[in-house]
Amino acid sequence: MRNDPTRRALHLLSLLQTHRLWSGSELAERLDVTERTVRRDIDRLRDLGYPVDATPGAQGGYRLAAGSHLPPLILDDDEAVAVAVGLRSAAGGAISGIEETSLQALAKIEQLLPDRLRRRVSALDSSITAMRWPLSDTEIIDSDALAVLASACRDHEEVRFDYRRRDGEDSRRLVEPHQMVTAGRRWYLVAWDVRRDDWRTFRLDRLTDAARAGRRFTPRDIPGGDAADFVATSFSSIPREIEALVAVGAPYTQVEDVLRWTEHSLVETGPDTCVIRLRGDSIDWLVLAIARITLTARTTVIEPGDVADAVGLLAERLTGSADTAQPG
Repeated sequence: MRNDPTRRALHLLSLLQTHRLWSGSELAERLDVTERTVRRDIDRLRDLGYPVDATPGAQGGYRLAAGSHLPPLILDDDEAVAVAVGLRSAAGGAISGIEETSLQALAKIEQLLPDRLRRRVSALDSSITAMRWPLSDTEIIDSDALAVLASACRDHEEVRFDYRRRDGEDSRRLVEPHQMVTAGRRWYLVAWDVRRDDWRTFRLDRLTDAARAGRRFTPRDIPGGDAADFVATSFSSIPREIEALVAVGAPYTQVEDVLRWTEHSLVETGPDTCVIRLRGDSIDWLVLAIARITLTARTTVIEPGDVADAVGLLAERLTGSADTAQPG
């Protein structure tokens, strides 16, 4: 790269697009060139229309000018694949209106890519399809509420919203939002409940009419130090209505990560098998959990019969879809 000015300039641009302040020595080390060469490459980018600001002094460096209109998008191979996978995954999510928006964004990005990368991203996009689990109207996340919560988490500002608890009771909440956590198609907000003077986890699909309250707060330390772990731990305190006993053709250590977001307990384990008790608030949720385990190891439902029947129906329909699929 050090002897190829074009490749070096593209790499330099990708670093600057992170919008952090880079010192000349940091850029020189990343590009494996001298600081003098970095200065020449910066001038070359400016000649091409990229607004690069330079700050003098020991604490100075280079960064792209904030709010400037940039020339066409530059992505390397791995970044292009990451964008395609991310947008395609978002299209299958539970956020209101996100599917069409994600596909439109992916189409726009493809138009900006060079032909080689466009073909790669297009091939990846056309080869992926999402397994769509049915969502009721009450399980859809409001994209406007998501935007309000994201900005409030960033700006450390209190938020008010209406919340429907699991038992159906409605309440008005005032919280200090700290972090949002995704777990499959579920989104959760970890926040300090001002009126209850304690930490709470809120499901975003049960949250409506979110609005910033106009008062800032000093961030607190989330219990355990990690929002995702806090949400996972809180699952264990939620009463579950349905249980299923499953036999897995693999040791527990092999499926433990898959079960992180599923309330469960280990019944017995051996060198090649284990028996696990799963708990969930609906048969659909248990079927989804069992399907995830099955992607890792063969899984059989021991009890109850209605869960076993639902898993069998899913397997039958998937087999039928595979049998009727056309080549290509």
